[in-house]
This record gives sequence, C-alpha cells and structure tokens, in this order.
Amino acid sequence: MGERGVPPPVPPAVRASVTWLLADSELMSGRRVGFCLSDKKRRRMNLDAFCNILCFFMRQIDLSQPLGAQGPFDVIIHKLSDVIVEAEHNSQSQQLLANFQSYVSAHPSTILLDPLPAMTQLLDRFASYRIMNWRICSPPYLEIHSATELPSIQQGVTAQNLSFPLICKTRVAHGSLSHEMSLIFSADSLADIRPPCVLQSFVNHGAVLHKVFVVGDRHYCVERPSLKNFPSGPCDRKTIFFNSHQVSKPESSSDLTALDEEMPCLPPPSSEAVAALVRELRAQLGMALFGVDVIINIHTHTLTVIDINIFPGYEGVPQFFSSLLSHIESVLDKHSSAGPQAAGSASSAPSPAAASRDLDGLKDAPCDAKPESCNSKVEIVARWPSSEHERKQRRHHACEGAGR
Repeated sequence: MGERGVPPPVPPAVRASVTWLLADSELMSGRRVGFCLSDKKRRRMNLDAFCNILCFFMRQIDLSQPLGAQGPFDVIIHKLSDVIVEAEHNSQSQQLLANFQSYVSAHPSTILLDPLPAMTQLLDRFASYRIMNWRICSPPYLEIHSATELPSIQQGVTAQNLSFPLICKTRVAHGSLSHEMSLIFSADSLADIRPPCVLQSFVNHGAVLHKVFVVGDRHYCVERPSLKNFPSGPCDRKTIFFNSHQVSKPESSSDLTALDEEMPCLPPPSSEAVAALVRELRAQLGMALFGVDVIINIHTHTLTVIDINIFPGYEGVPQFFSSLLSHIESVLDKHSSAGPQAAGSASSAPSPAAASRDLDGLKDAPCDAKPESCNSKVEIVARWPSSEHERKQRRHHACEGAGR
C-alpha cells in the first residue's frame, strides 16, 4: 500500500492493455464479476488499484454478509483456501463455506473460477501428488499419514524407490506452515519428520526453480533461486530445516541456494514443453488459475514437476490482469454459446484426450523438447544450450505461452 493507505497505481502497460480489452469487448458490458479474496491476497495483487479501472463491473464479496444481496454475479473469482482449511475445525468457517456453497448451488449459471472440488484437492499434497504421479514426470514420493507409520518408513522408502536425500513437506499445501520443509540425508534421520507429510526424492537441479503461472490458456515462466545440489545417496549429514518461501524469493541469498561447484548454466524449459505440460495439468485439474513449480534434472535434463499451487501471487507477471480479463471474456463467450448447462465448465480446461494429443505431438517437435515414454508419464527433455551467449540469453528468458 502507498501513503495513507492509498493503493499503488496500476502500471501504465497493464492499464493500457486492460483498457484496450474493455474497449474492444462488448461481451463484458453489463457483466458482474465478484472477487472473494483475503485482504492479504488483495494487497499483494494490488487489486484495489486495478478495480479503480473496472469498478463498474467488479466487486469484492464479503462472506460475512448474505451473498444474495451482493449479487447477482456472472463470474466469481475466489481463493477460499483459508476458509476450506479452517472449516475442518472451526464452526464459523464451516458456516461461511456452507453459505458460499449454497449461493453457488442456487445460482447454477454463475461461473466459478475455480471449482471448489478442484481447489480442495490441491490443498492436500497427498491428492495433488497422486495427480502428478499419474501422468506427469515427478520425483518418487511416499505418503506418511501418522506417527504410527514411523517404524516402517524405511521399508516404504525402499518399496517406492525413493533415494536420499529426501525432501519432507507437510500434507496441507496452504498457509505459512506449508512452506516449512526439511532435507533428510539418511535412514537414521527419518525420525525428524512430523506426520502427516510427504517424503519426496530430492532431484539435483542446479539451484534453479521455474515457476509457471497459469491464467486460462496463457502461462508465464519466471525463474527463481532454489536449493543447491547435494551428493546422491545417504550420508551422516544432519537434517536441514528450511522455509521454501524464503529460499525461493527473487532476492534470496541463502547459503542453501549457493552452488558448491562450477556447472554449466541450465537452460529454461522450452515453450513447447511448458505448453504441453500446462495443457495436461489443466485437463487433469479442471482449473484455470494455478502455479506449477518445475525443475530440470541436471543429469537427465528432464522437466520435473515438484509442486502445484492454488491461485499463486503471480509475482513477476505484469500481464496477469489483462490475461485474467481475457480468460473471463473467453469463459463467458463459451458459456453464452453453450447455454446455462455449461456453467460447470468454469475453467474451460482442455479435455484429457486433447491434452494427451498435445503431449504426443511433441514427438515431432524441434530439439527444444522431446518426450519419451516413462511408465505412461510424460517425460520432456530440455535442450542444452550450445553456446555461452545462448546460455546467458536463455538464463534470463521469461517464456510466455498463450495457446497460439
């Protein structure tokens, strides 16, 4: 926020693109779009300043008040993660969630971005990792449900083909605690984990994380710092506890991100590879607003998904608001053409069959991407840059895909 609580202005480029979209679109005329976001999320996204441009059709929803009086809405964009998680043990949150669900059920023509069942599965790493493991190349993992499983964890690690070091993540994939993780280096240190959690084989990736931000049929790739490489195999090193949010901030200078050895600069994933990956995930998730954490294995050069996030912050993506407006317009257009029965297709995600065809089509793609069979999963190999000049160019490249 700026001085005296005044939100900072929308950047000129964003304002121009949004104004152009509105001026060019008759479809948005008279439409009502509701936002249901926390105050923290609104501030991070600079939503208040954005709505100054669009105040005639956008409104922030107050869950503590009857929704019927605040509507009607053609589209509701929400992130109810806090409410969904708190509803597990808080009666007030249970009531807020029930009221929201009742409104949505009573207004089937209202389009929800994104559907509640789809969002709920991403709040549980057990559920989201099953999705990743089914079709997308991701590291082997093991679910630990309770402390009663601790005596048999080593057998589970062996059975699931996990290899040390292991990264331990909480089951709940939301809130500040979800960023608290640990690196386990030996069987003796498995006692350090706190169930319920997920154990995942750590993949050396040159301390580079590619955050892919998805907005409908568009996506944007932003490079962030990540954990450095560690020797493969068990060792007597003590468990490292860390906060993934702090490690991967753009300005992070943690010792955990400083490589111990010289190595070639890793290329970013190709636009074709990321587009295929996003299309597959959109089909499996049925969502339009999510983030994907992607790394490139330094040994196999394989594109590897390590996490999926609900409605991320879109930091480093100045095109977010214009892309969101474009997606809303697209969804409304499809909804108007198909009739009220199409409201359930809120995210306008591609079908799984179409996504599979898209992935299979990469077999004939240029050398930037090459999929290979990996136990029915998609394995995409990134091309290694051929020169120092190309390495520098691609290192700082932000890949953008717009389904075109």
